[in-house]
Amino acid sequence: MASPRWYGALAVLVEMRRSPGVTRAAVAQRLGLSSGSATDITARLRELALLTETPAPAEGRGRPTTVLSPHPDGPVVLAVDLRHEDWRCAFAGLDGNPVVLDAAPHPSREPEQAVAAVREAVRRAHARLGDRVRAVGVAVAATVQDGRVVQASTLGWGPVDLTPLGLPGVPLRIDNDATLAGVAEARAGAGAGAGTALHVTVEVGVGGTLVVDGRPVRGATGAGGEFGHLPLGDRTLRCPCGALGCWDLTVDGRALARHLGEPPPADPRTYATTVLSRTDAAALAAVARAAASLGSGIAGLANALDPQVVTLGGLADPLRAAASEAFTAAFTDGLMTFRRAKPPALRAAALGDDAALHGAAATALDAVLTEESLSTWARLRAV
Repeated sequence: MASPRWYGALAVLVEMRRSPGVTRAAVAQRLGLSSGSATDITARLRELALLTETPAPAEGRGRPTTVLSPHPDGPVVLAVDLRHEDWRCAFAGLDGNPVVLDAAPHPSREPEQAVAAVREAVRRAHARLGDRVRAVGVAVAATVQDGRVVQASTLGWGPVDLTPLGLPGVPLRIDNDATLAGVAEARAGAGAGAGTALHVTVEVGVGGTLVVDGRPVRGATGAGGEFGHLPLGDRTLRCPCGALGCWDLTVDGRALARHLGEPPPADPRTYATTVLSRTDAAALAAVARAAASLGSGIAGLANALDPQVVTLGGLADPLRAAASEAFTAAFTDGLMTFRRAKPPALRAAALGDDAALHGAAATALDAVLTEESLSTWARLRAV
């Protein structure tokens, strides 16, 4: 628990982050603070460049209040999204809203070159923002164990060291992109308000996470959530991860190409998007097979994990929509009987392609909104 010096300040900053545009009066009410205490705390936070206040629109005859927002000179985090085909580097203030500073396709499939390009982008961002940068969050399309990339099968990478993306003296958080997308959707997207939210996304393969009270269930070593490597697929197919029968191979662009008798696509996501837009019989049949596999797999996860809501990211919702009858039949048939009367809600993800970037910013901010981190910031401001 934070000390009395920081307890109220942290609570106010958390509310500001949770509810963009919140007023000081609303924060005081939620936290049980007197008007005087709320005024004192926000005044101190202004002095430390942690928030700013602007007059709120007048409502009735009550006392005037202010809207709380991140200070324009306040602490920020850097968020990196290292995807299958490209990367992005953004910064976010205490509201967690990422603003992209730099982006580019991977210069090659060699991990060293990809990491070097992103490292330079992080250094450029740091040179621009200076000591305001208090943490770095990285989302990567890979299996992450104990904060380390141990395998990126869709990229053709084995273990890769991403610590060069960090900065001296600030925390570095590295996590799977689908896990971070799930965190973002659960906290501020389609799963907001649900205590237990399951996120399933289709990009190149299937990923996701179970989020409980805003925190992802990562497993013993942090490598949990590799849903695409459940043996729900064709047992005659060997996945690039090394396992047989992975679900990955039955729902994405590789599956569609195989059903259509075409060679494996260089970019399975773009290929899948093209096939989903087609109306010929062969494409419709291929999409229906992939959608049925997606529906039955999500039903299995619902049986095992018991979520209140399932958020569908990436191509998962477009795939469901393109073959809704096949998806719904497979999903319903896969549910245990007692679940069919009240299945978990299925919702399209709200944050789109930016979900992993939002998640990287969110987990980096978790490292910033602590007593230790704010005390360090206060000392920097005093210098």
